[in-house]
Amino acid sequence: MKAVTVQKAGDIESLNVCDVDKPSITEANQVLIQVFAAGVNPIDTKLRANGLYFAEQYPAILGCDGAGVVEAVGSAVSGFSVGDPVYYCYGGLGQQVNHQPVGNYAEWIVVPAEFVAAKPESLGYLQAAAAPLVLITAWEAWFDRAGLQSGQKVFVHAGAGGVGHVAIQLAKIAGCEVATTIGSDSNADFVRGLGADKVIAYKQTDVAEALLEWTNGKGVDVAFDTVGGDAFVQLIPAMAHYSDLVSILQIPDDVDWKALRLKNVRVSQELMLSPMVSGLKDGAEHHAAILEQCSQLIDNGQLQVHVEKILPLEEASEAHRLLESGELGKGKIVLAVAGEDNLS
Repeated sequence: MKAVTVQKAGDIESLNVCDVDKPSITEANQVLIQVFAAGVNPIDTKLRANGLYFAEQYPAILGCDGAGVVEAVGSAVSGFSVGDPVYYCYGGLGQQVNHQPVGNYAEWIVVPAEFVAAKPESLGYLQAAAAPLVLITAWEAWFDRAGLQSGQKVFVHAGAGGVGHVAIQLAKIAGCEVATTIGSDSNADFVRGLGADKVIAYKQTDVAEALLEWTNGKGVDVAFDTVGGDAFVQLIPAMAHYSDLVSILQIPDDVDWKALRLKNVRVSQELMLSPMVSGLKDGAEHHAAILEQCSQLIDNGQLQVHVEKILPLEEASEAHRLLESGELGKGKIVLAVAGEDNLS
């Protein structure tokens, strides 16, 4: 089969289009999926550049997000049948099955059935492939880590980005008021269209001051940090007493923990990759349940996933370049593994 592989950690040139063996089912709980489209995420570029979660498992196939059709099922699989359209977040971290790399920058993939969910009926494969990682990340941050509640005033960094743009929508569905940041004026209308109540141009405005003004000095009930570093530290003055601060990045060393403690701020970390990294079956099943719930929201017209750029599989390197350069602007990049015809 055709795949994009990486032979060792390095720059964009380390991505290579090549032919590799088609995977096959080796365990009873697995499904074989023909991949029609693969989402591209920042984690892909970091793994390519810095190394895999599963050390030295080269060559590797990147890509956690996928959408396609079930081609075969293991003997213990009861929830899926041949021909079912599915989407999922699995692979791309350096895993191997039967000594073969597992990722979605490829025409086929073998996935444990507990990670898989039925594709939303209203989405084509290209949009569906963009959805799983960002949906699960935002859902877990808001609901599992912070216990989001209706009526809260919440903040999410980078509201036009992959995670940010679905986080805005999920918070609005939950009945919250939402503030977010944008890096360029061109994204203001985009995030407002998603439901953002307060839009902050972070390059021109002090984010903490803007949030304190928006909340009449109280601070936000929940903040979702998708940027990390100084952006995390600068949020601390804008947190309300007994609030939640959730980050998907490593917490910086220079955090003022005393200031957080005095306000009883609960700090949480969100890494949706944990079930893959640690082999957590319950976590995988929870991810599939999240995707099933999001499918209902998508099919009901309450939730959308924005695909900004579609590229053929052979241009995975260009997708990485766009992400690393910051040129994308908003939404997600998708690789049309089986071509764009009838997949949109």
